[in-house]
This record gives sequence, C-alpha cells and structure tokens, in this order.
Amino acid sequence: MIVFPAIDLKAGEVVRLAEGDMDRATVYGDDPAAQAMLFAEAGAEHLHVVDLDGSFAGRTENRAAVEAIVEAFPGYVQLGGGIRDAAGVEGWFNLGVARIVMGSAALKNPEFVKDMAREWEGGIVVAVDARDGMVATEGWAEVSDVPVRDMARRFEDAGVASLLFTDIGRDGLLKGCNVDATVELARSVDIPVIASGGVKGLDDIHMLALQADQGIEGVITGRALYEGRLDLATAIAMANR
Repeated sequence: MIVFPAIDLKAGEVVRLAEGDMDRATVYGDDPAAQAMLFAEAGAEHLHVVDLDGSFAGRTENRAAVEAIVEAFPGYVQLGGGIRDAAGVEGWFNLGVARIVMGSAALKNPEFVKDMAREWEGGIVVAVDARDGMVATEGWAEVSDVPVRDMARRFEDAGVASLLFTDIGRDGLLKGCNVDATVELARSVDIPVIASGGVKGLDDIHMLALQADQGIEGVITGRALYEGRLDLATAIAMANR
C-alpha cells in the first residue's frame, strides 16, 4: 500500500484545510519544494499535491510552486486542483507529473475524463469526494445529488488508474480515516481506491493496510504528519508489511 504525504498549496504556501474550508487554513510552511524533499528523505516515493486555489478557480493558480515540487521531488507526483482541459493535462504530464487527479471535471464532463484516461494510460485519477455520501465539487464548495458509488461506477472500464475517495467531514480534523466507507467503495468497483481524509495516526495506516487486498491502493495523509502525530518513515514501513 502506498503512503502519499500531502502538500496542499494556497497562495504558494503549504497549508491544510479543515473540511475543505479555505477560511480554515493552517499554514505549515512557505517552501513547498523543501517540504517535498523532507518527505523524500523520510522515504516517500509518492507525493500528493493539490492546488487549492486552482480547485476553486477552475484553473492552475500555484504553477511556480508545483513546478518547484516536481523538479525537487525524486519520486512520483500526483497533482490535482483546477485541471479541467486537455491542454492542462498534457502540460503537466510533459513537465513530469506522474498522475493527474480530476474531480469536478469527472462529475461535470465524464466523457472528457474518460478520453484523457484512454490517452494517458495509467495517468488519470478520479477524485470521488463525499459529503454525507454525495459527491462534492468545485473545491468541495458544492454538493451534488450524485451518490459516491454511482459516480465511481461511471468510470469502470474507462482506464482510470484509481479512485481517490475523501470523506470531507473528516478531512483535516484528525478524526480518523473512514475505513469502512473506503473499503465499501473499493469492494463495489473494479478500480483501486486511495483513502483520504482524517488520518490521525498509525492505527489508520494499519487498518487500511489490512484491507489492501480489497482494492485499497494507498492512503493520503497531511495534517497528522505536519503536527507530528504520524511518523512518515514508520507509516511507510507499516504499509509495506
């Protein structure tokens, strides 16, 4: 199972939000590339980066910070936030991004996302962000009337690399990952699932790793790392047992 340390970007700074609320941002640093290198030194081979401003604007807003991260980090960078057209997808892949996460576009323009998944084999991740079981979009500012499972099933046989499932009600709050909902989703589709939202410590990593054979590809963690509640090297070792 892959452990993805997260770098969320707002105005060029490394932040974490509470429940996806831009007004509830905690700043953890002003050098995203340096943070990426710290994660690499701890053993991370994968990184999850989100352009938060881009998620709300619908276009890339933290380009310089993302480019610096991609240049500095020796492993695989997974990027999301405001990437909603073919030019944006192609541009980031050409710059060295390994995977692109698409959420709002997946709900509003699924055929486009399927086209991108076919063109960039293994490179597109569909974000399935849930609030009370319904898909949220536009940086989580809007909640749709589409159930999470229905959204996920639209992309079976489309060639997407994985689904990124986030329980918004837990994100950034250290409440613990919603393991049950994550596993339930993984069992209901034929696409690997990445867990996100609420990771607070090694117990979450352990519980998810035990379910890896149910289709859990990885887990994203942010605030627990930044606040010293989770040691990244230990988490990676546990996930690889």
